[in-house]
Amino acid sequence: MATLAVEVVYRGIFQKTLARNIVRHIVFAARKDGKIGTAFGRYGDSPERNGIPAKQFAIVADTSLELEESMAVYEANAVDVTINVDDTMCKGIESWAWYGLQPINELTKPGGTLIVTSRQDADSLIEDIHQKDTPYNLAIIPSTVSFSGLWVYKDDHTDMRALGALCKVCPELVSLEAMLESIQEQTGSEAKVSSVQRAHDRTVTRPVEPGEGNSETPFSFDLPGWKTMEEGLVIRGIAAGTGFRGGEEGYTPGRSEVFKKWSTRSMRPVINFDTCIKCTLCWLQCPDTCFDVTSDGLYDANMESCCGCGVCEAVCPVPDCVTMVSETEFTGNDSQWDAWTADKDGYNKWMTVLVEKQKDETRTHGFHHVGGYADEIDALEEA
Repeated sequence: MATLAVEVVYRGIFQKTLARNIVRHIVFAARKDGKIGTAFGRYGDSPERNGIPAKQFAIVADTSLELEESMAVYEANAVDVTINVDDTMCKGIESWAWYGLQPINELTKPGGTLIVTSRQDADSLIEDIHQKDTPYNLAIIPSTVSFSGLWVYKDDHTDMRALGALCKVCPELVSLEAMLESIQEQTGSEAKVSSVQRAHDRTVTRPVEPGEGNSETPFSFDLPGWKTMEEGLVIRGIAAGTGFRGGEEGYTPGRSEVFKKWSTRSMRPVINFDTCIKCTLCWLQCPDTCFDVTSDGLYDANMESCCGCGVCEAVCPVPDCVTMVSETEFTGNDSQWDAWTADKDGYNKWMTVLVEKQKDETRTHGFHHVGGYADEIDALEEA
């Protein structure tokens, strides 16, 4: 057997525990099959930050010598299985300002498998996933996104289901029998063993052919070479803001052209311009200065700068004026203010449908306090 590799792509801090559990159990189970493995993290940013895409890896080999040889490579450039625990990252991930956008399937080998936690169907996900020149497989774990973070662990078996799916799509990496035995030994939970088994039995893959998917070229940046280095370290300042989109009224903050924070978010604000009272709170409190002051004194969120933190929704004093909506509902980063000014009736109908749909969704940006998961369970029991 050649050395096999798995990457788990997750949102930094929010899903750290979840990702760590997955790669840890892979290594334990591999030992039951007589193999040897190791698990490690590759942070997209340092220190790891809320929501920023990050990765954990599990590498499995037949012998310790083979594993050492594989680990001599600084960073994995191809994996047999990619596990994406947040379907909004199917649009691509950007971990560094100069790194550009990396397709979620960029490291997935030809014939490998991308496993995604999602309630979307395969066709919907493939619309977001960038095209590859080689075929691969897509497997979906039907589930809401789990925020099993650094400080609050939501033990909803998402890790177990990912492991069961992994055993189905790549049995040569780790067998189902070894995984079940290891989970029983490590957790002592029959329920978790059952979750692994059910996920394995229910996992279905959908072949994705070359050319299927998002045809857009992921954005990237030209990096200065050593011949263009200056005598000292130079950090260019960001130019001051100007009037709204170059006009004389309103205000558009100065922004970095190379740091597009949209891949950080799992939700985005949707704004009801008709109910906005122009209190300025969203504009003042946004940690990423993503709001433009429009020529009519309203506030338009720049969707390339928005990281989806939800502060604007939290500080807005008007009910449903700013509503965080799942990123899966959107295909671009177009201006909401432009859409509203062009067709107010059409925009308001679109906005109302999204807001009402979000009220029926269980998705959030994660728990805001220790004990949040317990509170959620109590609420379900009372219902």
